[in-house]
Amino acid sequence: MMPAEPNAFDSPPDSPGTASDSSETFRGLTYPYGRQVDPAPGEPWKIADGVYWARFRMPMSLDHINLWLLEDDDGWTVVDTCLDIPDARETWETLFKGFMGGKPVRRVICTHMHPDHVGLAGWLTERFGCALWMSREEYLMCRSLVADTGRPAPAVALDFYRAAGYSDDDIGEYKKRFGFFGKAVSPLPDSFRRLVDRQTLTIGGRYWLVVVGSGHSPEHACLYCPELRLFIAGDQVLPRISPNVSVFPTEPEGDPLREWLRSLARIREMLPDDLLVLPAHEAPFYGLHVRLTQLLESHNRDLDALFDHLDEPRRVVDCFPPLFKREIRGGSLGLATGEALAHLNCLLYRRRIVRERDDDGVHWYRQLPYTSED
Repeated sequence: MMPAEPNAFDSPPDSPGTASDSSETFRGLTYPYGRQVDPAPGEPWKIADGVYWARFRMPMSLDHINLWLLEDDDGWTVVDTCLDIPDARETWETLFKGFMGGKPVRRVICTHMHPDHVGLAGWLTERFGCALWMSREEYLMCRSLVADTGRPAPAVALDFYRAAGYSDDDIGEYKKRFGFFGKAVSPLPDSFRRLVDRQTLTIGGRYWLVVVGSGHSPEHACLYCPELRLFIAGDQVLPRISPNVSVFPTEPEGDPLREWLRSLARIREMLPDDLLVLPAHEAPFYGLHVRLTQLLESHNRDLDALFDHLDEPRRVVDCFPPLFKREIRGGSLGLATGEALAHLNCLLYRRRIVRERDDDGVHWYRQLPYTSED
């Protein structure tokens, strides 16, 4: 979470997307609106012709999400929706009556399945009688996770976290939190329009290309508009933080970090560097290739640091120090565990480490033994 600082200016520049007195450059990225700019909820800012930035508040450490309103003939296409919480519904109502001019939502696009992105998709599509557009894996995975709401944690999940080194108290906390995913997601519609990689959409008379990534979520859909030089990135490319890449009990042997690294490299090769990146969190920025390279190099450094850390056998919960710069506790334990496992599984599939299971069902990881034949 970023420290609170004054906004760089009280209103957006006259020419959004271009350098202005508020422009900042930091760590190779240029922020045309400033790094700490914070639009008020319900007061969207114009980014480009027909493209508007709306910020919604969230009651968590990552305390906001950026949504994108695209003029679409006699209505609107909405990209992402926020959590299903009263404050978000009130912000939408303010937008419907005010900025959006009473024009209907014609289409809801969700970049991926996480509740801050899909939480109000069902409510919006029901209200306006329009379609939800998502990739297939995101839609189906979201429905699967929502179905766990109110269900007790399954035995395989408890075994998964015991294998990671969780204490009885940690397991108890996991049981309490299990099934919370669906509590911030309004019921999804029973049908959807599928988004696929390299599919083209026409929104407001302009061509948009679907660009799919994987790792943070199964089939994350971004949107690229060549005419406007815009890239709606969702969580695929964020300017300051690295999106969580995790292994979960549903696919314990998965290698999402490999998928993530490949996706970043592919997007860097596929898209031009001069785009204004519109991320789901923090501020729009220029420097797409720089940021993709930073993310790639950061994860590869983490893999090397974790490998060095495994000079003696360690459990998953022993692997946090080389990966995280803060103490892991409370609600952050689950995400840290998933991310550590993503790095461990990646090293396993690269044959750099081995995993052994003790009599208590706990997994221990260590560097692959060196032999003279290697």
